[in-house]
Amino acid sequence: MRPSRRAVITTVTAAAVSATSTASAAQPRRRLRTGFERLAQDGYSLLDGQKVGIVTNPTGITRDARHIVDVMHADTRVELTTVFGPEHGFRGTAQAGGSEGRHDDPATGLPVYDTYLKSGRALADIFTASGVDTIVFDIQDVGARFYTYIWTLYDCMEAAQLAGKRFVVLDRPNPVTGRAALGPVLHKEFATFVGRQPVSQAHGMTVAELARLFNEEFLTESVPLETVTMSGWRRSDFYDASGLPWVPPSPNMPTPETALVYSGTCLFEGTNLSEGRGTTRPFELLGAEGVDRRWAAAANELALPGVRFREAYFAPTFSKFQGKTIGGVQVHVHDRAAFDPVRTGIALLVTAKQVWSGFAWRPDNWIDKLTGSTRVRTMIDAGADTDEVVAGWQGDLAAFRRTRRTYLLYR
Repeated sequence: MRPSRRAVITTVTAAAVSATSTASAAQPRRRLRTGFERLAQDGYSLLDGQKVGIVTNPTGITRDARHIVDVMHADTRVELTTVFGPEHGFRGTAQAGGSEGRHDDPATGLPVYDTYLKSGRALADIFTASGVDTIVFDIQDVGARFYTYIWTLYDCMEAAQLAGKRFVVLDRPNPVTGRAALGPVLHKEFATFVGRQPVSQAHGMTVAELARLFNEEFLTESVPLETVTMSGWRRSDFYDASGLPWVPPSPNMPTPETALVYSGTCLFEGTNLSEGRGTTRPFELLGAEGVDRRWAAAANELALPGVRFREAYFAPTFSKFQGKTIGGVQVHVHDRAAFDPVRTGIALLVTAKQVWSGFAWRPDNWIDKLTGSTRVRTMIDAGADTDEVVAGWQGDLAAFRRTRRTYLLYR
């Protein structure tokens, strides 16, 4: 008889490391400690006697900006033997849709295996070949369903189960808060690497919370899972409250402000407009040839909470419209607590189609993969306004919110 899924999930809470709790209480200001900080402070006891492999990228850093692989490799209390790199690579040298391949890390000499676009038995075979006992995951997420690192987490959990490995997730903040789940929920027939399972477009969870959700709700067989929580993080916190340095999780995620708009404006990847790649403000600058001031005016007329739109002109250095000066908008968030990125993204799609006769979806209907169904595309094509489109996903979202609630670890 299969054991209860809940029986195989262990969460290391703030109370588990008494020294951390005492130190936090003694300080006049609340200080966030990441899962890695708390693991190291406890002498890596959770990994004692294990050969460890870690799934990470440049965001896996300490408060003083050292990479955790370098820190662990130099520490005799933990046996780190292997690194697994996601999209963009372990050291982050590859652009979107790329990785670094199999190599030895020049800094540590550790073997680095490429996990990008690998899943199931193929990924399980890599874990087996690596010889590790425990796989650790520590990557900074940005809070959007279509940001691929959470699906690297899912794929690695599934592969670890197939390979008979233990899995440990070290938690980091959701940089855009964990207040609410927003947007359409993926329909399973639209599952891809930008969305494996029915999760809302902005999930409002940390990676440890998602790991618990994946293990209970989505994996066919659960993996022995342990999560090391943060201390000092609240669901209402934006990234700047963490006191942690920001490392771009991918080349087009340069700042926490990018992450703030990303779960809405990334939808423009599914259109013939530029989503700002090739500029210094990706996902904040949007535009195309032939777009003029009417778009910003139409978007501002909606009086969306927390955001304004500026008429903008820019020339991307790569990606869509490379080297051409194009018109569009810049998204300016002036009240991030009131700002709803997904509603804003939908409003911008609706108004772009209204004011620019050249508007078109990508021929492969990539927008359906990003939104998780045909609903957004077909409703906008039928002339629905922003409120009508947003109303269309509320039933699915309410159901996901009920499920999500079970797995939240912070207040």
